[in-house]
Amino acid sequence: MARLENMPAEERDHLLSVPCPTFETRPFAQGACLSKRRVALISTAGIHRRGDRPFDVGANDYRVIPRDTPAKDVIMSHISTNFDRIGFQEDLNVIFPLDRLKELADEQCIGSVADFHYS
Repeated sequence: MARLENMPAEERDHLLSVPCPTFETRPFAQGACLSKRRVALISTAGIHRRGDRPFDVGANDYRVIPRDTPAKDVIMSHISTNFDRIGFQEDLNVIFPLDRLKELADEQCIGSVADFHYS
């Protein structure tokens, strides 16, 4: 993660001026216990399957990543000075823990892993 003191002044000042919202209530949802729920991943890391359309600057759309997509076929087109890609390049689970979800399902900690995930 980039540090504010290492950023160009214009970018640092912009980030410091972005308002941080506050909420008067906490969202709450009831449902089945975790061991009966299906879990999907949603990521803002700009990852997608090899061959999918890359993310452009300012993109506000998403890509679907099927559960059976091999890690070697997931690439990142997100560009930011705030993003260190080393962890992602060594282990996709650092930013998209699909293997960990599969393990949780195998251990019956969660009900199942969704067939599709989103980035």
